[in-house]
Amino acid sequence: MATSVTPVTRKLKKPKNRHRGALLGAMFLMATSAVGPGFIVQTTTFTVQLGAAFAFAILVSILVDIAVQLNVWRVIGVSGKRAQELANTVLPGAGWFLAALICIGGLVFNVGNIAGTGLGTNVLFGIDPKIGGLISAAIAIAIFLSKRAGVALDKIVVVLGAVMILLIGYVAIVSQPPLGEALKNAVIPDNVDFLIITTLIGGTIGGYITYAGAHRMIDAGVSGPENVGEITKSSILGIIITGVIRVLLFLAILGVVAGGVALTSDNLAAEAFQSAAGDIGLKLFGVILWAASITSVIGAAYTSISFVTTAKTSPRVRSIATCVFIAVSATVFTLLGQAPATLLIMAGAVNGLILPVGFAVILWVAWRRRDLLGGYIYPKWLLVIGVAAWLLTLYLGYRSLGGLVALWA
Repeated sequence: MATSVTPVTRKLKKPKNRHRGALLGAMFLMATSAVGPGFIVQTTTFTVQLGAAFAFAILVSILVDIAVQLNVWRVIGVSGKRAQELANTVLPGAGWFLAALICIGGLVFNVGNIAGTGLGTNVLFGIDPKIGGLISAAIAIAIFLSKRAGVALDKIVVVLGAVMILLIGYVAIVSQPPLGEALKNAVIPDNVDFLIITTLIGGTIGGYITYAGAHRMIDAGVSGPENVGEITKSSILGIIITGVIRVLLFLAILGVVAGGVALTSDNLAAEAFQSAAGDIGLKLFGVILWAASITSVIGAAYTSISFVTTAKTSPRVRSIATCVFIAVSATVFTLLGQAPATLLIMAGAVNGLILPVGFAVILWVAWRRRDLLGGYIYPKWLLVIGVAAWLLTLYLGYRSLGGLVALWA
């Protein structure tokens, strides 16, 4: 009897250790994909506009994000299938339509992400943003060309995510924000702006971001009903990490604004960090912007390619395809200097459409396709909050169409 127990014990221990690192990388990939240069600009602008009342918008967006990601991670994790594979199973061709939307949005926004790395290196070293962007793109490509690309990806997003939390946290302490006022407004806001709330939600889980962590998780071999506990915990922690970064950034900017400093430059975030911590604050902003941008470059490229490859695609082919995606983004950035406003409007509208379309597939599988979940009985409470969140994504999609209308006008 003893000889038969020992091998089983060993088999159980190894996957747990492997899963721990993979899940940590997956949730940081989701979080850092959401925290890009646009995230920083968005949070700064809304904090200047609303002041402490922005705390309520952040709280609501985090709650909605959790409702969406709990469902996305659980369905993809339990089924072991990527979002486009599930979509093609439910409705033939729907998966490729979703993949096309993801890749279009991912490519355009990745040009902006590379531009963000260029601005970050410019703040840090004073070099030309285009050169800084190209160097950063080369670093991202080197990560995917490494022999253990998956492990390298997991480690880099965890390290850079932790760096962002620590540095933004330091500036948040130095700026001395009115914590009591922020806490009060999180529950009883002085001002509520629903457009800002929906914009926050779209920016945090819109487009490829919705699937970044979940796809990384199943690519690392973490799937099936037996891993539901780990999958659920990781999805919540991923959103919490994103929320912590946004809250700390909000507090850092709020401390400056509440202190009476009028932010008027073209780069509000850089000005705020410099006002809070002097020249050191400006350099810290450069590090934060670069870290946020390059992790978003990695996340956008990885997730976009995960939609046009399958589980049968060799890791080497997938890595090369990801490098090509980054190289194309870098080439466009070099030629244009930034993502043109017209393309950003189109990509934003596309991202707004991805969320309700892709999430509808997730909910349908949870509700009607137990066969795809290996017979797993999906919790009704989770399905209910998912449907409520999906109705909100419909509104987000409707709002995003306004961008296309404005573009045609």
